[in-house]
Amino acid sequence: MNSKLHAVCDGSGRPVSLFLTEGQVSDYKGAAHLLPTLPDAKELLADRGYDATWFRNALLEKGITACIPSKKNRKEPVPYDKELYKQRHKIENMFGRIKDWRRIAMRYDRCAHTFFSAICIASVFIFYLN
Repeated sequence: MNSKLHAVCDGSGRPVSLFLTEGQVSDYKGAAHLLPTLPDAKELLADRGYDATWFRNALLEKGITACIPSKKNRKEPVPYDKELYKQRHKIENMFGRIKDWRRIAMRYDRCAHTFFSAICIASVFIFYLN
C-alpha cells in the first residue's frame, strides 16, 4: 500500500493545498484536482510528472506561466527557465518537513483519510512555523 501526495505551495514553500492519491495513479489526476484551487500566481514550478499539454494550456488560461521540464519521451521539448526551476527546492524542503513527523514518514495510519488528516495537521504547523 502506497500513496502519493500532491501539494501546492506558496513562494516561501508553505503548503497551501494538498491532495492524496493512490501510489500507482498518474500525476495528471492530482494536477486536475488541484487546478481549480491554484492561487493567483505568475509561475508554477512542477516536476516532469506534471508535463502535459492540457495542463500547460489550463495554466495559460489562468495566466500562469508553467516552469515544468519536458518529459524524456516528448518529441518537441518545451523550454523552461532553469534558474527559476532551482527554486523548486523549497517544495522539496516542505515535503521533507512533513516527513519529519514520524507518524507520516512510517505510514502508521492504514486508512487514507486518517493518514491525510495527519498530513494536514503537520502542514498547518509547517505553514505557521515557516
